[in-house]
Amino acid sequence: MADDDGGRGPLDPRSGDPGLERTLRPRSLAEFQGQTELKEKLAVFLEAAKKRGEALDHTLFHGHPGLGKTTLAHILSLELGAGFHQTSGPAVERPGDLAGLLNGLKDGDILFIDEIHRLSPVVEEFLYPALEDFKIDLMIGQGPGAKSVRLALGRFTLVGATTRAGLLTSPLRDRFGIQLRLDYYRPEELSLVVTRAAALLGARVTPEGAFEIARRSRGTPRIAGRLLKRVRDYAEVRAEGLIDAAVADEALMKLLDVDAEGLDQLDRRLLAAVCERGPVGLDTLAVAVAEEPNTLSEVYEPYLIQEGFLMRTPRGRLATLKAYRHLGLVPPKSGPGPAEGQLFD
Repeated sequence: MADDDGGRGPLDPRSGDPGLERTLRPRSLAEFQGQTELKEKLAVFLEAAKKRGEALDHTLFHGHPGLGKTTLAHILSLELGAGFHQTSGPAVERPGDLAGLLNGLKDGDILFIDEIHRLSPVVEEFLYPALEDFKIDLMIGQGPGAKSVRLALGRFTLVGATTRAGLLTSPLRDRFGIQLRLDYYRPEELSLVVTRAAALLGARVTPEGAFEIARRSRGTPRIAGRLLKRVRDYAEVRAEGLIDAAVADEALMKLLDVDAEGLDQLDRRLLAAVCERGPVGLDTLAVAVAEEPNTLSEVYEPYLIQEGFLMRTPRGRLATLKAYRHLGLVPPKSGPGPAEGQLFD
């Protein structure tokens, strides 16, 4: 699952199963935990669209995997009482594929395109008049007898989601009137997510147990849901079904090898390789830990950088003092240069 999939970006190997994800997915903004500022903005945009009786403006959600982009797209359709149609960038290979989708949309409907940065240039160009004028031009026939027919569409809302906003072309990005970024969750927010998910799963969890799972979930609800399910299994077999802090700690360490900082085995191997070889380039690091470069740079490194374990520098990846201490290693007395020496001040 962690392999590069040809441009889409790697799947997060911690993401969990789709069935669990559907079960735990909130169905309204009120149920959606975290992302407070984003929800406040979205609530205003939704209320304004309802008052005017218009379709919501085209909306782009971007951020790391597992933060709730697809869930928010579903919530938009439920809040608006609109139809929901879903596809992904790689699935729309030709303009004809997109034309079939667009022709079936009614006024106010939501068309959700996941990994929208992977739309081909030809399909993307075909989409522009649909977004601006709600019309598309179709070619009927071939050769000298071919003619162009303009087809009117319902005033739909395109909701795009991407984990790699930088790969979106400027013309496509500029056509989204609403652009919202999802950030990692705080442990307190994720604790609420875990508590709600436990209730839906019929699992008994104490506030301390929920927080223990939350703080090891890398700021990501999808990971929290997966860890909760495994801790529930452990609790049912070894602890009479009750998930408290001690049971959660045992389950996460023994079953999943997730430590107190939320780092798994590959995280620690990555940091150890950087501590041993740093500064080190991405390709060298990928060989050292036997993982794909894209997976390291897009799945593992962002969290390690945000939590202060790793730094990207022009010379390569460098471990911080926090990384050395976490692994129980002795940091170098001085770095090769002033900027690197500051890591250990």
